[in-house]
Amino acid sequence: MKISKLLSLTYFTLCCNYALAGSLLNEDLPQTNNLVKAGEKFITLLGNQVNVGDDAPMFRVVNESFIPVNLSDYTGKIILISAVPSLDTGVCSIQTKRFNEEVVKLPKDIQILTISNDLPFAQKRFCKAENIDKITVLSDSVWRDFATKYGILIKDMGLLTRSIFIIDQSGKIAYKELVPNISNHPDYDMALATLKALSPDQSSNSSETLESPES
Repeated sequence: MKISKLLSLTYFTLCCNYALAGSLLNEDLPQTNNLVKAGEKFITLLGNQVNVGDDAPMFRVVNESFIPVNLSDYTGKIILISAVPSLDTGVCSIQTKRFNEEVVKLPKDIQILTISNDLPFAQKRFCKAENIDKITVLSDSVWRDFATKYGILIKDMGLLTRSIFIIDQSGKIAYKELVPNISNHPDYDMALATLKALSPDQSSNSSETLESPES
C-alpha cells in the first residue's frame, strides 16, 4: 500500500512539474502563427524556428529510464528526427512504425530518433506493445529542450507538432518538414530519399554500380 501511494505521489509530482514548466515556457518564447493547422485553424508554435543549412541546435531529452540523451551522442551519424504529438494516437503510431520498418533498409551510418512529449513510461509501453526496437524513442517531457530550440512546441497543448528534421554528418540541418496539418502524415518518401542521398555508404554503392562494366 505504501509503495502504491509513493508511486502515485511521484507521478502526480511529475505531472505538476510538467504543467508548471509549460506555463512558464509560454510566457517568454518566440511564437509562430502561420505554419501549421489543426483542422482549419492555425495553431501557435513556440520556440525558435530553424532552417535548412543552419547548424542543428544541441538539445537534451531522456530515454525510457529518464537518463539524459544529447544530440551530441550521435555525432558523426546522419540523423532523422521524427517528431510526433503523441504515440497514443493513430497517425503518430503509424509514423513511428513506418520508420522502425524502414531503418533496416538504410545504410548503417543513419540513426532514426522518434521524439514526443509523452512520458517515458508511456513510450516504453508503446514500444513493447508495437515491437519498436530498431529506432530510438525519446521523451522531451522533462525540459522541452528539443521543442523550444526547433520551434515545434504547440502553445496551450504542450505537444510537439508533427515534423521531420534530418541532420547531416557535419551537424547541419539538411531537411525540414513541418507537416502543414497535424492530422496528416509526413512525406515519408521525400525524407527517406534525402537520407539515402546524404549517406556516403549509399553514394559509394551507387558509384560502384554505375562504374561496373557490363559484359
